[in-house]
Amino acid sequence: MDENHFMLISLEDSKSKAISEVLGSKTCKKIIAYLSERKEASQKDLSDALNIPMNTLDYNIKKLVESGFIQKKKEFFWSKKGKKIIMYELSNKSIVISPKKSTSQKFKSIIPAFILTVAGTFAVWAYEKIKYTTNYTQEIIQQPVMDCVERNSHELLSPESLSKGADVVCSTITSSDYTSLTASASPLIWPWFLAGALLVILIFSIVNWKKI
Repeated sequence: MDENHFMLISLEDSKSKAISEVLGSKTCKKIIAYLSERKEASQKDLSDALNIPMNTLDYNIKKLVESGFIQKKKEFFWSKKGKKIIMYELSNKSIVISPKKSTSQKFKSIIPAFILTVAGTFAVWAYEKIKYTTNYTQEIIQQPVMDCVERNSHELLSPESLSKGADVVCSTITSSDYTSLTASASPLIWPWFLAGALLVILIFSIVNWKKI
């Protein structure tokens, strides 16, 4: 069905109340019946044809427009006194009323957002993993060696150290050398991405809970 020719309304929507009032109003039914035959009419036309006071007619017209049964035409006319005359017509839309969603159904509707959040977080984590592995591999390997050389420079000057070569230096490299360098790397982004995404979902769910 063409979405321009139907209107989906939830039972929680304010329009559902207006629709119930329209369906229970004899005046509204008369207006709808008249417009279905005449195609269009102004408030004065309706008042004269249906013998309805203007105040009563104005109230019911507003209810019909609010509920979506009728609509204002784009074309309008000017009276001899210079007053704008608005024409009304049936909206030609099918009104579909959807049932009220349960709490479990509402939670199910936001599950895709959580799935996208997890997928996005994993993508950021994988990107950081690859980036840090590529950018810091050489530095993580070289920096501890340089630190170790500096600590053991006096040993390198001895004939015994020179004969042993790099084995003397490398054998003294401790795990703390790697740990200190890794800790100085750029802070991780994925925890902030995850926290931000969850916060957005929470705020959106609270603000739009009735519309979900």
